[in-house]
Amino acid sequence: MASRGRSDDGSPALTYDVAIVGAGVVGAAIARELGQYDLACVLVEAADDVGTGTSKANTAILHTGFDATPGTLEARLVRRGHALLLEHGPRLGIPIERVGALLVAWTDEQDAALAGIAAKAAENGYAATRRVERDELYRLEPHLGAGAVAALAVPDEHIICPFTTPLALATEAVANGVALRLGAAVERVAQADGAHVLETSAGSVVARWVVNAAGLHADTIDRLFGHDRFTVTPRRGELIVFDKLARPLVRHTILPVPTATTKGVLVAPTVFGNVVLGPTAEDVPDRAATGTTAEGLASLLGKGRRILPELVREEVTATYVGLRAATEHTDYQIAFHADQRYACAGGIRSTGLTASMAIAKHVAQGLRDAGLVLRRRDAFREIRMPNIGEAFPRPYQEPARVAAHPDYGCIVCHCERVTRGEILDAARAPIPARTLDGLRRRTRAAFGRCQGFYCLAEVTRLLAGATGETPARLLRTP
Repeated sequence: MASRGRSDDGSPALTYDVAIVGAGVVGAAIARELGQYDLACVLVEAADDVGTGTSKANTAILHTGFDATPGTLEARLVRRGHALLLEHGPRLGIPIERVGALLVAWTDEQDAALAGIAAKAAENGYAATRRVERDELYRLEPHLGAGAVAALAVPDEHIICPFTTPLALATEAVANGVALRLGAAVERVAQADGAHVLETSAGSVVARWVVNAAGLHADTIDRLFGHDRFTVTPRRGELIVFDKLARPLVRHTILPVPTATTKGVLVAPTVFGNVVLGPTAEDVPDRAATGTTAEGLASLLGKGRRILPELVREEVTATYVGLRAATEHTDYQIAFHADQRYACAGGIRSTGLTASMAIAKHVAQGLRDAGLVLRRRDAFREIRMPNIGEAFPRPYQEPARVAAHPDYGCIVCHCERVTRGEILDAARAPIPARTLDGLRRRTRAAFGRCQGFYCLAEVTRLLAGATGETPARLLRTP
């Protein structure tokens, strides 16, 4: 349990049992997992919100792990993580839909590779794949571009909300006593009185054990502890989101036959009712290179034109970029150092969303083996997040809820049908929205085809009123 010690400046400081660095989906899952034990934990994040890095900008696929490299830690944890999120996700209120995937072969060479991919899936413990011949493929996906040869069906691939998942895991951690320190970038690490002192941009955090789940910056944190085992080279992925009118064009996630470096460009429905095309795969030196490029978007449209020709004639709602935490290694870089009371969960690439809860259990077991005492709490408080998925009832669709609380019948964002009640709830949540981007991830407000053109003023006014922020600050205007 936590105790009082002294920080590096001599002032009294709470000494936590464990500090988790990084509040992406992996760090949030680890915090939730450790929140089940009689420990004082703190989740430390450089950004001003949970899940703002790699976690928020991916393809939002809940992978079966069918194409992972057999025998790797990634393959094992993705497989287990898939099952854990299917078990716990609905209870937490995470939108998840089972749409299945079709791995489409466009050439005879790719067709020949399907049998090997099915064998790899079976080796990874997933035996539900099946070959789909050309005629059936076009019955399953009638808008697919001409020239497809065959496909491999992967029926248990799901789509999932990339925003609710880290928020739900972090919220359940906070509900069970885990402290959350946002806007606290770890800059240095020192030792004092047998504990680590994390010197952050927002003051010191003192903890006996540290778990590094810093995503794109995991190698930087690892080096602060004296290790030099991997370097993160961000892999930039550009994606295009098409309007909801495009949703009837695709029934499954349509995957390409993967290469050694990328899973390739896919077309997939989203839980918000849109269709996403992407990602590209480009290694970049800049860990903040989140701007789209004309070349990248043109490349995606070219590939999309072949996969689903009618899609590229639909209106584009948004584009975005995700940076995957790729390293020189092909597997996750998870290590434990009992002598330092330190664990590293680095090199977690695009599969981290799926594997997050399994990584958390793996880390907890590793900490136990390294000497951290884990005793279950007598009670664990469960939470449920507001639904922002399109396949499940939204507040404005629930007459009893609207009758009891008329704010849920007052639609503010008409593109995404977000109500005044949802915006106010998000501003008052256990991990509240404090920015317009944070509000978008919690409610979908200003997330639709007009991108806030019609509703942003009212959305901003409501968020400002509920949080005490000024509209100018929220809009980042002088």
